[in-house]
Amino acid sequence: MFSKACEYGIRASTYIALKSLEGTRVNFKEIAEKIDSPAAFTAKVLQQLTRCNIISSVKGPSGGFEIDNTKIPEIKLSQIVHAIDGNKVYEGCGLGLKQCNANKPCPVHDRFVQVRNDLQNMLENTSLYDLTIGIEEGLTFLRR
Repeated sequence: MFSKACEYGIRASTYIALKSLEGTRVNFKEIAEKIDSPAAFTAKVLQQLTRCNIISSVKGPSGGFEIDNTKIPEIKLSQIVHAIDGNKVYEGCGLGLKQCNANKPCPVHDRFVQVRNDLQNMLENTSLYDLTIGIEEGLTFLRR
């Protein structure tokens, strides 16, 4: 459903949020290791998230990536998805047909519209803070 870059973007943002809540900045190599992502690919994803003001990059010996703690509860998954994948996840046919629309639907059109609406609702109502809670409590994880 999401591109690989978007999956890594969500995982990286969640890890950075977790470490930011602990008062720590993290470098891209640590992030890549902790989310099981190739380092070069992770660097590109982090660059995109920085450009979109989701994460911050601090240069220097004590630098790294961080998120302002006051922003963590405000950043929604939909912002991360949009920063990496745009609105592709909310558009298009569930079967990949180019002609599918409400007037000429594919066999799964009506059901897929509902799934997509549910996904959008979840992404718009889930914050980075919501994701960090499960990790802190050991109920969820970021690495396979």
